[in-house]
Amino acid sequence: MKDKIIAEESAAYKNNEVKRNFIYSKVDRAIEASDEAFDHQIYALEKKISEADYNLDKFQKNTPEYEQEKGKYLSLKAEIDAQIKELVAQKKDAHKIQVEKGKEEKRKADEVYKKNRPALKKALDEKIKIADAEIKKFKEEEKAKYLASKSELDQKLLSAKEAQNQDEIKHIQEELKELKREYKSKFTITKQEAKEAALNVMREVGIPQPEVRFKQYPFEFSGGMRQRIVIAIALTANPDVLICDEPTTALDVTIQAQILELINKLKRERNMSIIFITHDLGVVANMADRVAVMYAGKIVEVGNVNEIFYDPRHPYTWALLSSIPDIDSKEKLEAIPGTPPYLLNPPKGDAFALRNKYAMSIDFEKQPPFFKVSETHYAATWLLDQRAPKIEKPKIVSERIKVSLEKAGVIDHE
Repeated sequence: MKDKIIAEESAAYKNNEVKRNFIYSKVDRAIEASDEAFDHQIYALEKKISEADYNLDKFQKNTPEYEQEKGKYLSLKAEIDAQIKELVAQKKDAHKIQVEKGKEEKRKADEVYKKNRPALKKALDEKIKIADAEIKKFKEEEKAKYLASKSELDQKLLSAKEAQNQDEIKHIQEELKELKREYKSKFTITKQEAKEAALNVMREVGIPQPEVRFKQYPFEFSGGMRQRIVIAIALTANPDVLICDEPTTALDVTIQAQILELINKLKRERNMSIIFITHDLGVVANMADRVAVMYAGKIVEVGNVNEIFYDPRHPYTWALLSSIPDIDSKEKLEAIPGTPPYLLNPPKGDAFALRNKYAMSIDFEKQPPFFKVSETHYAATWLLDQRAPKIEKPKIVSERIKVSLEKAGVIDHE
């Protein structure tokens, strides 16, 4: 579909290069043809010498006939050697003339190519944008139609199941299969289109020479390049939401920064949401707009990034922030005591209670609900209940928040 929309501009862009390459090839062929013409003449003369030498060997040496034929042979050889020498000189001169002529033709071809390329590239890029917009609109419209039809059939199927009408159930199930098949058939692409889409997304994630890299194996890529390939694979589906599960694990700091910068770039350019799963709170602070802190498979605190880092309310969030090494804190790092719960047999009440030095008796009996801290900030801890004793944040957390605010210029350094 896309190829049809951009066909004219794509052909013009490719033909510009094809014309230049044709002239390059024509020049090279002319040089080769000139050299071959001289080589053919030289070969014919060398063949005459070989034949004369062969005929001389037929005569018995040290006989009058041999000496007579030898004289003829040497005379012929001297004559032919002179001719060959002349041809070699002519070939050299002709080659030089053809090369100089070819250089001028190639220069003119390059000039035309470079002159036309920017306008043709601009026209192609603009048409690609138009094509992408049209395809996106088409897909959205077709998806809306598909979902509406599917919803209607699902409702009919539910009614048929309630009525236990087996014939109607079978009929509707066939309709659903046909609807799905028809929907998928509208988005099939050719092998060439798939390859071009892959190359485009490889360029988008910053992989150099995608045409070469496309044919390589994973072991030929660095860790950072492999991570870019994984991101590229995800992007081929044109997702509205990209889920990144520990995307910087096992990468050095420099490569981590490059991958994070790439993800931020893709988020802006594609207007895409990112769900970032990580244990690295430094990454969270730099990447996230909203943060959900999870423990034992459940969200225990959620808020925007400033609320989580500057006003944390859950004891587990306090423990996480306390256990991160930094260059400003003088206090000893506080490791979280105990081990995570066994989720096949979860504990009663708050899963974090056994590791929480602020736990109350209710934490061991009842799982806490979410308490509202602000319109955007919630935490699941009984410490936020009105009846709970007032507990201050750990000193190390308060000190770190204070230092961070001072560095940001939010509060004055005392």
